[in-house]
Amino acid sequence: MGQVAFVFAGQGAQYPGMGRSLCECSAAAAEVFRRADAIRPGTADMCFSGTAETLAETRNTQPCMYTVEMAAYAALREAGISADAMAGFSLGELAALAASGAVSFEAGLGLVIRRGALMQEAAERAESAMAAVVGMAPDALEALCGNYQQVYPVNYNCPGQIAVSGAKAEMDAFKAAVKAAGGRAIPLRVKGGFHSPFMAAAAEGFAADLTAVEFASPAVPLYSDCTGLPYEGDFAALLQKQIVSPVRWQSIVEHMAANGVDTFIELGPGSTLTGLISKTLSGVRTLRVEDADTLAEALKEVGA
Repeated sequence: MGQVAFVFAGQGAQYPGMGRSLCECSAAAAEVFRRADAIRPGTADMCFSGTAETLAETRNTQPCMYTVEMAAYAALREAGISADAMAGFSLGELAALAASGAVSFEAGLGLVIRRGALMQEAAERAESAMAAVVGMAPDALEALCGNYQQVYPVNYNCPGQIAVSGAKAEMDAFKAAVKAAGGRAIPLRVKGGFHSPFMAAAAEGFAADLTAVEFASPAVPLYSDCTGLPYEGDFAALLQKQIVSPVRWQSIVEHMAANGVDTFIELGPGSTLTGLISKTLSGVRTLRVEDADTLAEALKEVGA
């Protein structure tokens, strides 16, 4: 077997009850929820019993997703499974940062709490939305976005799929133009135009929070959403820039594979990342850990 990468899910994959069975089957995962509740009381209950509407609020989504992802990570480590590389999609990059040892769990959660609040505030000030565009080449989509005042290509997910953020007032016309060009625009379950200029105020506010954090060298290569390459230089600057910059997920996956990764384990709710990886690479193994059943399956597959 080649190298193993842990990849951490992004916002939009949340669902009521997430993390409960992980907490029930793993003492290490349960400890993660206890530590989260010590910092943000009610986090475990919100994950296990919160409504879809409550979990969809960005200020709630992000700390809850982070906690579930770190619980999945703790359960894997408890079973003796480690990674050779890590990355996270948007919010998931903060979980990858903590799992890699670049920051503590507590420091990471503190950053996520502030990031979620700032991004929700920015989203509430801007009438914006996101959509996944399928069936268009990057250059064609970028050119199409250029026809609108506030529509931006933001997440380069996999071949043939790029997410855009745009002003709600322009999105209907944009979707019609995508259809006319032979593509399809699918609305995303997020409350704001993330990774775009709509988040400028959030990025500015987050910069102040980042100055209080001391970053360590990650224990394994940690890939940046902004560059698609392993972290280097100013970590705080990369994390601030990430809020207003495209996620280079396809590039991350391709670079990981080029560096020897052939097994990808998605940590956290849903299977979005394993789907994107399967559309980007052939001949690799994709697994996920979000509950007791997927944990058991992953451990069986990787020989634990």
